[in-house]
Amino acid sequence: MAESTKFDDFDLRILRLLRDHGRMSLQELSERIGLSPTPVARRVRNLEAMGVITGYAALIDEAALGYPVSVFVSVKLDRQVDQALAQFEAAIQTFPEVVDCWLMTGNRDYLLRVVTDGLKGFEDFLTSRLTRLTCVSSIESSIPIRRVKSGISRQP
Repeated sequence: MAESTKFDDFDLRILRLLRDHGRMSLQELSERIGLSPTPVARRVRNLEAMGVITGYAALIDEAALGYPVSVFVSVKLDRQVDQALAQFEAAIQTFPEVVDCWLMTGNRDYLLRVVTDGLKGFEDFLTSRLTRLTCVSSIESSIPIRRVKSGISRQP
């Protein structure tokens, strides 16, 4: 949303409502923002076509599925060259424990959020998968105590 001026109040209200209630019907959305369903549907389609709305998903409680432990892992590669980056990123795509992966600036190359069934599960992931990648030079792990704030996206 580089130019917020191209989004009017109705667009912003649609985005806020869909961010918080992604399954809201067009009828309910139109009632909540004060437009009829047809223009609301057109606006939603436009926001999707512009890439502002990138998809819809269910928010899942990882702990309820048996994965109560999140660990943030900073990874430094042996060399930050295209081949090493591609090798690491391809491997990360195959690891279901890695929920988020970010290419970073600074003294570490990647930041991961790894979700497991416990510390033993994290240890297994670390020793049998992550540290076996030949492109990985070093890792640093941080275990969060509790989540202070959670969000899906920044509120427009």
